[in-house]
Amino acid sequence: MKTGALIIGDELLSGKRQDKHMQALIRMLAARGMKLSWVEYLGDDPQRIEAALARAFASGDLVFSFGGIGATPDDHTRGCAARALGELLAVHPQARELIEERFGTDAYPHRINMGAFPSSAQIIPNPVNQIPGFSCRNVHFVPGFPSMAWPMVEWVLDTHYRQLFSAEPEVELGCIALEAREGDLISLMQEFVDRYPALRLSSLPSFGTEAIPQMHIEFGFTGQSALAAIALSEWRRALQAKGYVVQDKA
Repeated sequence: MKTGALIIGDELLSGKRQDKHMQALIRMLAARGMKLSWVEYLGDDPQRIEAALARAFASGDLVFSFGGIGATPDDHTRGCAARALGELLAVHPQARELIEERFGTDAYPHRINMGAFPSSAQIIPNPVNQIPGFSCRNVHFVPGFPSMAWPMVEWVLDTHYRQLFSAEPEVELGCIALEAREGDLISLMQEFVDRYPALRLSSLPSFGTEAIPQMHIEFGFTGQSALAAIALSEWRRALQAKGYVVQDKA
């Protein structure tokens, strides 16, 4: 089973917003020994969304669809999914309960539509505001907001696809930053610790050695090999952006 993504929104194609979902999905999959096979970006065009979803449903791939499941007129994804499946769009009973609990009488007449899914849909819990996403077959629909979408994707993976996870021996991958001081890099290190909770970040400062006479820090990422490689690549770029000379570990 391959894994793909549909990332939806005119704001991405116009450049008003930069996509963050693809890189985040790569990290989440890599942490589980999986990889992303394809990505398709779509504007808010119902015909194109419906056609893309029809292909996704027919592919047998594991697919995550980001965006377009709100209640505004430019949110077409729910209706497109129903048409692609040949199903009716109706408010899911569990979604109705969650939305009414969240908004009370203000759930009507519009917010309740966020719970209108294809008839075969199962809900995906939303830990942020309780408004659920939904799954149909192997296609999983989450909001465009990263703070909601990413934990929902992880829930789907950990709840339904553990059989696809690949257990590999841990590796340590690292690099050396010349003339670096730990105190100057604490914030950046914390950012990467938060970004990669499945990895362990190590920092070994030195005032100089026979092999590297100048002051330097040896950094390492320990964990699943694909994820460690992604983290190290991003870490090297972050260090270089701050002006450090970065070397490979011996």
